[in-house]
Amino acid sequence: MPRAPLVRFRMDPAYAPADKIARRLCLTEAQFAACARKLYARGFPLPDETTGMYDIEAVDRWRKRQRPDLYPELTPTQPAADIARPRTDWGARFAEAEERQRNG
Repeated sequence: MPRAPLVRFRMDPAYAPADKIARRLCLTEAQFAACARKLYARGFPLPDETTGMYDIEAVDRWRKRQRPDLYPELTPTQPAADIARPRTDWGARFAEAEERQRNG
């Protein structure tokens, strides 16, 4: 029978139970349970429906998105205010066309 290699590599978990996620947020498990509804309302990642475990990377990304002043690269860019939006008002379109014709 083959033997296991002597050198083992560290493998960081991708998912963690609620008590570990609470510690990651500097909360006790009871504090995390008490404010979980408010966290979910703010977009906090839900646990996996099968295992009940939380995706650690999703939790970290959520946490960073709460502070766009510290992590602006995670905040979606705002559309430029000077971009003209298409008009659906035919009267306004007609007036603009007339203005363009007058000004040549």
